Amino acid sequence: MPVKVIDHVYAQYLLTRLRDKSTAGIEFRKGLVRLGRIVGYELVKTFPVRAVEVETPLGRAAGVEIVGLDRVVVVQILRAAMPFVEGLLKAFPQAKLGVVAARRREEGGVIDVDIFYSKIPPVREDETVIVADPMLATGITMARAIEEVYRAGAPGRLIVVSVIATPVGVERVLSKFPHAEIYAVAIDPVLNDRGFIVPGLGDAGDRAFST
Repeated sequence: MPVKVIDHVYAQYLLTRLRDKSTAGIEFRKGLVRLGRIVGYELVKTFPVRAVEVETPLGRAAGVEIVGLDRVVVVQILRAAMPFVEGLLKAFPQAKLGVVAARRREEGGVIDVDIFYSKIPPVREDETVIVADPMLATGITMARAIEEVYRAGAPGRLIVVSVIATPVGVERVLSKFPHAEIYAVAIDPVLNDRGFIVPGLGDAGDRAFST
């Protein structure tokens, strides 16, 4: 499966709490924030580094600088991604922020997505774009969001991050954007007839905002 699973033990612990149907709205939302931070730190590990020296109050010390940390655009898919991205931004505090609002539509058993709002800052070829949505289910919403990214410009690196992904969603995204890098905390194998991930964690937006 061409997706990198974040197996950090604390990320897996948080995912377990999010899956639990007894985890209520506020705790669910806080869990998404915490998980976003862990995922962000794991993504930072994939950025190049260079050796630097700094002057301490008592002498010089060797250190590292993360290359490109100041050239990141985070795009959140409303509304479920809001707490997840709040955590991501702890790892990328200098990131520019874009939003894509999507509406799911079901007609005659066919699932489709309408983009009804999109605001993404201009994207440069030396930037990394991170598109975040907690659930990469059918992949339709994510693919549409990435299309919006490319209307703003072509990034040097495109990263998709989710809490849970499915083989169907991953395949759909990579079939249209084969250069995309996909990260998830878990891969669940099944989509039900309404396009929801099973076992998943339910509707992330509804659970996070108690609706």
